[in-house]
Amino acid sequence: MNKFKPISFVIGALIIVFFLMGPYYVVEEGEMAIVTRFGKIIKTEADAGLKFKVPVIDQVSKYSKKIQSWDGDARRLPTEENQFVWVDATARWRITNLKKFYESVGTIAQAQSRLDDVIDSSVRQIIANNLLREAIRNSNVINEIERRNVFQTEDADMKKSDDQVISTFTNVQYANINKGRKTLSDEMLTAAKEITPQYGIKLIDIIIRQIKYSDDLTQSVYNRMIKERNQIAQAFRSDGEGENARWLGKMQRELLSITSDAERIAKEKKAKADAIALQIRNKAYSKDAEFADFWMAIVQYQKVLPKMKKIFSTDFEFFKYLYKKSGK
Repeated sequence: MNKFKPISFVIGALIIVFFLMGPYYVVEEGEMAIVTRFGKIIKTEADAGLKFKVPVIDQVSKYSKKIQSWDGDARRLPTEENQFVWVDATARWRITNLKKFYESVGTIAQAQSRLDDVIDSSVRQIIANNLLREAIRNSNVINEIERRNVFQTEDADMKKSDDQVISTFTNVQYANINKGRKTLSDEMLTAAKEITPQYGIKLIDIIIRQIKYSDDLTQSVYNRMIKERNQIAQAFRSDGEGENARWLGKMQRELLSITSDAERIAKEKKAKADAIALQIRNKAYSKDAEFADFWMAIVQYQKVLPKMKKIFSTDFEFFKYLYKKSGK
């Protein structure tokens, strides 16, 4: 029986060494693993748990099952009309075929490098095949906005509503787009998805994160914006000038009306005053006609003589109370 002790000891030692060499490995949640033996793929593991491998001989490579992000550098790209813009895109992807991914790519870092080529190529192709406005805008809602200048008035005759008399639309029409930025992103995704399956990768989306005008285009864009703002400003000035003319006309009409009423009232009062004066004079004449005539002549002398610059004959009837004995 003693001859079996060395054998048992050797077997026990081998078992201990076997376990020390690590025949097991753990696949965490959100991970998947591929087992290779001398460079040949033996199996893939997609479920989490404790897994078995042949120590030393088998090699285990683990990869994330989670969605990965791709962030490229901003690229200066030409549009269909040869206008250059800076395009910054981002994407999401995940591994769908681990065996194909391992054979064609190998590592996550290498996968990011492959995606640089694939996504940059699709972005460049789509931007170059479309007009600048298709990449910049995502809808035609800018042409649906009502730009209105509303003037208020208290003139009931000119009102169109309770608080508005003039509504001047100053719309600036922009060229309509047929696709827009979102559609271009979908086209980029479609173009790139034709290539990525050979790497065991599925692209989830490509998004244009930012589009910026290049330096040579920025100034022309600013000039166009300035021109459009000036057009809108001129429309408001025209509205203001129209309102100014309308209020001036209204003021002139009111002034003429007030002046006419004042003149009519003045004439009425003057006529009444003349009637009263005539009545008083007739009354004075009826009491002493000669004295009344004398007094009125004296009043006229006081008004006329200080301003008189002409020489008249003393025989003139007007001076009868100054030079004629009959007038004394």
